[in-house]
Amino acid sequence: MAQTSIPSYALYGEAQGGLSAGFAHIETIAARSSLHDWEIRPHRHADFVQLLLVHSGQAWITFDGAEQALAGPLAVMVPAGVVHGFRFAADVVGHVVTLGADFTGRAPAPADPLHRALAQGQAAPLPPEAARRAAWLAAEMLAAQADRSAGDPLLLSLAETLARCVAQDAPASGPAPDTRLDRFRQLVEIHYRSHRDLAFYAAALGTTPRTLSRLTAARLGCSPMDVVHRRLAREAHRLLRYTNATAAQVAGELGFEDPSYFSRFYLRLTGRRPAQDRAGGA
Repeated sequence: MAQTSIPSYALYGEAQGGLSAGFAHIETIAARSSLHDWEIRPHRHADFVQLLLVHSGQAWITFDGAEQALAGPLAVMVPAGVVHGFRFAADVVGHVVTLGADFTGRAPAPADPLHRALAQGQAAPLPPEAARRAAWLAAEMLAAQADRSAGDPLLLSLAETLARCVAQDAPASGPAPDTRLDRFRQLVEIHYRSHRDLAFYAAALGTTPRTLSRLTAARLGCSPMDVVHRRLAREAHRLLRYTNATAAQVAGELGFEDPSYFSRFYLRLTGRRPAQDRAGGA
């Protein structure tokens, strides 16, 4: 059967229906990966963020098509919506924590290292002391989960402490984030398939197109519509790479009425034609 959408789960291989608010879950890597020959194929979590802890052993991490090999101890934070996959050595030891997207509300300040890690993603080795604390906190969370519900405050507090433990060294990139940029990115995430114009985004933010343009130029080095177009191109790349959809089907999925225009748009944004990025294509 043709695959025309990227698999989306709460827990890998399971439907995500209605589990997002206050959701917290932890399991060992082996508990699920060993059932899939130690490979978690590319997928995403539309309404969840995920934290992978590898205490020891080798892991191959894929983020939106880019793969890197890392050895534990390491931590990987996966923002909601990012296509990712993992392969593990059979002797790997670690944990996987899955959290409802509302967990990001525990780091509302843009300068918070946890905010940066959850928004941007992170895959990096852990220093020895952080690795030791992370392993202890993961074990405590796993033990607490045995007799508590998913939204239990203790589980969520342990999850936040664990996430902050591994995110504390996440580097800041450039100037401190602007909250207006966060709101703009949220609007783009909601509306990018609808091909809204600059005036729409500016009005939704309660500002003018000129002010929004100045903000993105100063902080991101591009125009607001460049942000929207890059988001469209990133989603197109994901659909082409991880599904069997044709370029015309991807164009329709993303709101392009003319497949030829979509192909020119994709070439301009990525430097490649859609056929070059299709799953199993040239």
